[in-house]
Amino acid sequence: MAARNLLFLCTDQHTRRALGCQGHSLVKTPNLDRLAAGGVRFANAYTCSPICVPARSALATGRYVHQTGFWGCAQAYDGSIESWAHRVGRAGGKAVAIGKLHYRSPEIPSGFEQQILPMHLPDPTGWPTGLLRGRIAPLKTNVDVAEQIGWGETDYTNYDRSICRAAREWLHNQARSSDDRPWVLFVSFVCPHNPFIAPHEFKDLYPLADVDLPVAGDTPRQARHPAEAAILRAFNHLDYFTDDDQIRTARAAYYGLCSFVDQQIGLVLDALAETGLENDTTILYTSDHGEMLGHLGFWGKYVLYEDSIGVPMIVSGPDIPSDKVADVPVSHVDCFQTVLQATGIAARDEDASLPGHSLIEIARGAQPDRTIVSEYHDGGSTTGSFMVRNGSWKYIHHAGFNPQLFNLDSDPGELNDLSAKPELRDVRAACEARLRTVLDPDEVNTRAFLDQADMIARLGGERAIIERGDYSDEHHYTPVPEMKE
Repeated sequence: MAARNLLFLCTDQHTRRALGCQGHSLVKTPNLDRLAAGGVRFANAYTCSPICVPARSALATGRYVHQTGFWGCAQAYDGSIESWAHRVGRAGGKAVAIGKLHYRSPEIPSGFEQQILPMHLPDPTGWPTGLLRGRIAPLKTNVDVAEQIGWGETDYTNYDRSICRAAREWLHNQARSSDDRPWVLFVSFVCPHNPFIAPHEFKDLYPLADVDLPVAGDTPRQARHPAEAAILRAFNHLDYFTDDDQIRTARAAYYGLCSFVDQQIGLVLDALAETGLENDTTILYTSDHGEMLGHLGFWGKYVLYEDSIGVPMIVSGPDIPSDKVADVPVSHVDCFQTVLQATGIAARDEDASLPGHSLIEIARGAQPDRTIVSEYHDGGSTTGSFMVRNGSWKYIHHAGFNPQLFNLDSDPGELNDLSAKPELRDVRAACEARLRTVLDPDEVNTRAFLDQADMIARLGGERAIIERGDYSDEHHYTPVPEMKE
């Protein structure tokens, strides 16, 4: 393979459906579409967890959440498990990060030789309210999702512009440098994460009359699956969306943020071409998780529906097929081996125990026989929830509760839970068997609650956590580096 460098592009909360090349009828992402046309788009890519912190620890380590023990936003990656950045440095290359990492702190041994404009948790304890899980009351900041919508600039859009400029500068400097070590440049934007306020230049792309409304579903909140009902109680964003124009404005601005971050990615890709570095650089694009945007009554993430756990995944570069779509399910755990292959790092014997597979090999036609898992153990959840794909079937196992079962071919919006149909008993059993080849859901659920109970005790108990409040009480979202004291 010719490439020896990797440009690893990441965004935050970009649902897989919100891409022009994925078939969305309205969202305009010309630069990512161009990247997909020159490479391979993975039509069924998944996050390991539908919330930032555990998703990013899995992205770094190539291990599932139940393997790392970084369960939620109060248990962030701390450098104790080897990351692909560590491997790059130990093999004589260099890994550099620009933008959002969301690790425990900038002081941990992350493996990166340099961090530029890094965003980490503003406090090493992260979001301890999430440790209380199903016992948390609706959050005071839930109203922000419905109120902070529209058009203009925010700290996040300004931050992403700074990330773009820094990435372009780094690439130009690298092209002039005599340092010929293989490198990985991880460029991590924060958009289209809320607040759903997009720059004015994208407003005309999304007239409200053209913006689709979500399918909210007819089932009353209290009649939902118990795991869903608990999430909806904690994250009651829907209570604050009072009319269709408000919903359309929020969705239009989210689409505008997708176009905005696509623009920033395009500028970085232009710099790669301008410097001539693209000739020996593989490009990988993904996002940490998705966004429900009101579908089935959910805003944000937190659940195991496709809009929340489905992420974009594109790989392009020398020796990668062009204009190809791969349907085989893939995951963030695959990024670890992808980094190793792109930079020419030899595999070690212990790598065979990792669940991932190089996306470069899958792009070339490999179809590994393995089970892809996504799981959630954080705020609002009364129990651990686990998703597996088995062909067109999608199975969600809620420890201690009935499962859910969807056929994504006939029901891509996941409107009809088929788990109770007796004629599908064998399908349900086969899906559960696949899940159990990867993990024991009861054991994992028990271990997650025990770990979190231990952390609650170390923080002084539930009352102390409630009285402590959250950094979101002041900032609403993780502050950009310039906002830190």
